Amino acid sequence: MLISFIIPVLDEQDSLIQLHDEIVQNVAPNSYEIIFIDDGSTDGSLEVMRTLSKRDTAVKIVSFRRNFGKAAALQTGFDLAKGQVVFTMDADLQDNPIDIPKFLKQLEDGYDLVSGWKKKRHDPLNKRIPSRFFNAITSMYFKVRLHDFNCGYKAYRQEVIKEVDLYGELHRYIPVLANAKGYRIGEIEVQHRERKHGKSKYGFERYLRGFLDLLSVRMVTIFRSSPLYLFGSWGAFFVTAGGVLSLYLTIMKVFYNMPLSNRPLLFLGVLLILVGMQFFSIGLVSELIVSKMHRITMGNSISIKEKINIDEEV
Repeated sequence: MLISFIIPVLDEQDSLIQLHDEIVQNVAPNSYEIIFIDDGSTDGSLEVMRTLSKRDTAVKIVSFRRNFGKAAALQTGFDLAKGQVVFTMDADLQDNPIDIPKFLKQLEDGYDLVSGWKKKRHDPLNKRIPSRFFNAITSMYFKVRLHDFNCGYKAYRQEVIKEVDLYGELHRYIPVLANAKGYRIGEIEVQHRERKHGKSKYGFERYLRGFLDLLSVRMVTIFRSSPLYLFGSWGAFFVTAGGVLSLYLTIMKVFYNMPLSNRPLLFLGVLLILVGMQFFSIGLVSELIVSKMHRITMGNSISIKEKINIDEEV
């Protein structure tokens, strides 16, 4: 069985040799490939990777012209990986390759994606608290019971990575995207080591991007094939609220002769109805677009596990 390791790299020259050696120590000889994705490093990381590739022919390198982000790096690695099992790891040595056999055991037990859980984290408090909040919200919102969506240490079956398209900050939502297609998601506790070299590449802004991508993932996984369910629900809410206000004001005018020219509720009611109709219109237009592209949309959203006695068209 071939195992692929996809490792995004951004200014981690002091960690790469040790990381390579530790991976090799925890896998069988000639059973692996290591794909380093140089995401615009400005230090000597690329030269170190070149040295490793000369020493070990299983080391492959893709170097970006500039920094495109972790999602782009992982997607590039997914497109190149040939292994039946694919690992993603960070290059900073905080992920310990000694846990590789534990991931493989979980996959053997029938899981399609196994995510690491850094239960004991060696990160500052200002990173741990927002991360726990993010994980709790994501787990509750999407009903995927994981403790650590942010952990980049994961193992996948080949078929999972071929059905996931990454952009923005969606790499942290890979378990959600895989779960929406029906794959079985597991989790194991992994060792998390202190960073010895370099510095963290993430700041507070990644949580803002992560929140916006949460909305994007919700749209892709739940409302992709029927956007009218989303926009129609909000449209119905606004129209109903505006209708109730308008009915109340009509009753007050007809039966109690109350003047309406000085009632802000009148303008609010009309505004709510107009906003609701706009939501309905957006939903209907979206439905027309989806129906036009129905075959493509369904082909990308439905994951087929097996085919029996089905003749494929040439």
